[in-house]
Amino acid sequence: MAEAKPLILIDGSSWLYRAFHALPPLTNAKGEPTGAVYGMGNMLRKLLREYEPDNIAVIFDPRGKTFRNEIYADYKANRPPVPPELSSQFPVMRELIEALGLPVLQIDGVEADDVIGTLATRARADGRQVLIVTGDKDMAQLVDDKVQLLDTMKGRVMDTAAVVEKFAVQPGQIIDYLALVGDTSDNIPGVPKVGPKTAAKWLGEYGDLQTIIERASEVGGKIGENLRNSLEILPMSQDLATIRCDLDVGATHQSLVPVETNTETLRKLYTELGFTRWLADFDEDGNTEGAATPATPAPTSQIETTYHCVTTQADFETLLAALNKAELICLDTETDSVDPMQARLVGLSFAVNPGEAWYVPVEHDYLGAPEQLSREVVLDALRPILQDSSKPKLGQHIKYDMTVLARHGVAVQGVTEDTMLQSYTFNSTAGRHGMDALALQYLGHTTIKFSDVAGKGKKQLTFNQIDLEQAAPYAAEDADITLRLHEVLTAKLAETPSVAKLYREIEVPLIPVLATVEQRGVLLNSGFLHQLSSELATRMAELQTEAFKEAGGEFNLNSPAQLQVILFEKLELPVVRKTPKGQPSTAEDVLEELADAHALPRLILDYRGLSKLRSTYTEKLPQSVNRETGRVHTSYHQAVAATGRLSSSDPNLQNIPIRRPEGRRIRQAFIAPPEYTLAAIDYSQIELRLMAHLSGDTGLVQAFKDGRDIHAATAAEIFEVAPAAVTADHRRTAKSINFGLIYGMSAFGLAKQLNIGRVEAADYIERFFKRYPGVREFMESTKEKAREQGFVETLYGRRLYLPEINARNQQQRQYAERTAINAPLQGTAADLIKLAMIDIQDWLQAEHPDAYMIMQVHDELVFELPAASAQALGKQLGERMCAVAQLDVPLVVELGLGANWDASHEDTLTISS
Repeated sequence: MAEAKPLILIDGSSWLYRAFHALPPLTNAKGEPTGAVYGMGNMLRKLLREYEPDNIAVIFDPRGKTFRNEIYADYKANRPPVPPELSSQFPVMRELIEALGLPVLQIDGVEADDVIGTLATRARADGRQVLIVTGDKDMAQLVDDKVQLLDTMKGRVMDTAAVVEKFAVQPGQIIDYLALVGDTSDNIPGVPKVGPKTAAKWLGEYGDLQTIIERASEVGGKIGENLRNSLEILPMSQDLATIRCDLDVGATHQSLVPVETNTETLRKLYTELGFTRWLADFDEDGNTEGAATPATPAPTSQIETTYHCVTTQADFETLLAALNKAELICLDTETDSVDPMQARLVGLSFAVNPGEAWYVPVEHDYLGAPEQLSREVVLDALRPILQDSSKPKLGQHIKYDMTVLARHGVAVQGVTEDTMLQSYTFNSTAGRHGMDALALQYLGHTTIKFSDVAGKGKKQLTFNQIDLEQAAPYAAEDADITLRLHEVLTAKLAETPSVAKLYREIEVPLIPVLATVEQRGVLLNSGFLHQLSSELATRMAELQTEAFKEAGGEFNLNSPAQLQVILFEKLELPVVRKTPKGQPSTAEDVLEELADAHALPRLILDYRGLSKLRSTYTEKLPQSVNRETGRVHTSYHQAVAATGRLSSSDPNLQNIPIRRPEGRRIRQAFIAPPEYTLAAIDYSQIELRLMAHLSGDTGLVQAFKDGRDIHAATAAEIFEVAPAAVTADHRRTAKSINFGLIYGMSAFGLAKQLNIGRVEAADYIERFFKRYPGVREFMESTKEKAREQGFVETLYGRRLYLPEINARNQQQRQYAERTAINAPLQGTAADLIKLAMIDIQDWLQAEHPDAYMIMQVHDELVFELPAASAQALGKQLGERMCAVAQLDVPLVVELGLGANWDASHEDTLTISS
């Protein structure tokens, strides 16, 4: 007689929460969130395929309080409310589970843990094997020879030995362990300062909690004092941590039998949710009849894998032969640092066919590490392949690998694919585009995490310290999964040719451009910044003294709590707004509003501004200088901003404030090397020009064609005065309207910005639209189109999905409408400067290899140009930036030259297409 299959009990609430946080925020065509359902549904389908259970149930927590709240009123009191984008998916997930034919249990007043504990205990008593699907550590108390835990996200089964390995205590001691450590998630009080190690040590020494309580006097030091002060609450904590296993749950393990799936409901659900790949389940030939879009290829994560660890010359020759024959080479590097400009190459992994990958270690140097091929030999042999532009290369965030290899003498050529950018281009609003999240989303595969092989926290190993038995599968999997993701994402991009074209013609060609810019870096005058930092500290001290005088006493200027007391109790200033906790807000906009009523808020604002400049820039920027190059090397990110704009980090060079003199002085620290000049070339009013082009408004287009000051022209129109009669106030108001409308500013927002009445602000806006009716028509048609299709597009086909454009919540809907108006403008501006960077880099390398692009900051490019030819070369660069696109209005740039970045903005030359 065949052995009975295990009873499978799924902790549905835990699973759904984890799926929600593991995946990007996916939405269907209606803008409804679907990510949690997709993640949990994927895991559930995989589980059913692998185990084909005879008895199974999905158990959810009840709504409202449970019996544990009667034991401890503050049980789970610290938990934040369920996000609405998750709670809306609960009923959909339950409908999906029931349509799959699976029993669902949800019992009022009883947590899922207790239902699972009861069913598992009774099944165990009948000699039945039990598999509990959960990521909850509390469940470890149920583990024994019959009961095991399955964490599907990590692909691990936890038996008794695994419990001991993870917690250093036996399953039977887990309850006492949890009582000692406490649980911040459930708000179970433990012993202060007692962590996992101390709890395990005490239980190893004393055996159980009761003995620890009885012998508490033997524990010395502060920790012993904490234990003795907690003796009264420990029994309660123990009670709260105990899973009940003797409850009436209205079912037996034998009754939990799956029934036939409701294919009609499933087909309807999959279609509504947009899970078109799952529709293939119903068709013998794998096609999706009636689906709105082509199906994503079925998961390939179930294919057999062969991963090679290459440590001999013979194996390396086999790899080289495979690479030479490959149509596409997937490449990944392993290093000892996240900074590519400082990282040491530890190994390389490759894949050319799904399911097979190689890892070539070159610098694993832990004690007992096996002999490896030398890095020089490996790179010398790989160089002809990696530098061959006719051999296409693929990677996940391959720009990192290109920089690492460039520092080791290999200039990778032929990069044609990047899965991170495929995902980002396909849907930039989907959240994370890392390989782990993409593998789960598109392949239903849970990858080996870096922390799985390297550990966490202070004891985390660098990759060169990791045993090859663990390192090789991890590294090889990266290449294999990237290759498989590429196949899926290529099919997704092919669904929309305009998006595929954007990926091919803008995002991919930009990779080597950004890599080159990052590797060049920018020269920094650290001595100047140290001096500036000292000056800022002196001025901050002066502001502090002035603030003490205005406050009538000393206080901590960095303490919101103390500032609240001074402003609202002592000085009795009006409370403008409160924090979520009900305290008077001291946020920047609040202080701006209070600055007219008293001198102290302005002093605080000035102090905060200087403090931020000092901590973020004058103190930190010198620490960012690379010791090898003497330069600062920022990292540019293509897959972060949903609109397509590049972002910068480590350090962030795009947010240096320039509205105040101190911020502009920071730019003076960015200098040209000897015999060079810095050139800053900035697109002028690019988004307003794009508004004119996209809206086609004749008045706005003509104003730009005539080369008029657009803000003065708008002022003349809305105030109905001659251009010569436009005042500075007129122009300031018009400028606020011009830029405000691009960002969807309301009359309320404009009134607040200009410090005028709301009716007056509304009148200004109405006058603007009366003079430029095409702009209003463009805005309204854009919003309507967004409501119909769920996204907006840039001039080059970049899509920005707007899941909340039809939301019931007015604030969410209005925000989505404002985004719908601005995104095509900001996104097209991003596309334009990317195209300019690609064109210019190709031109510089071919015609002027001694000139360098060194920074991109929003609509501005910064160059190092030979001083002797800087003026002429700068003009040519500006002309190329203007010629990157043919619009209904001219593109205009401002060119400035100087010895430092700030100086290059002082005297500018206007260049127009």
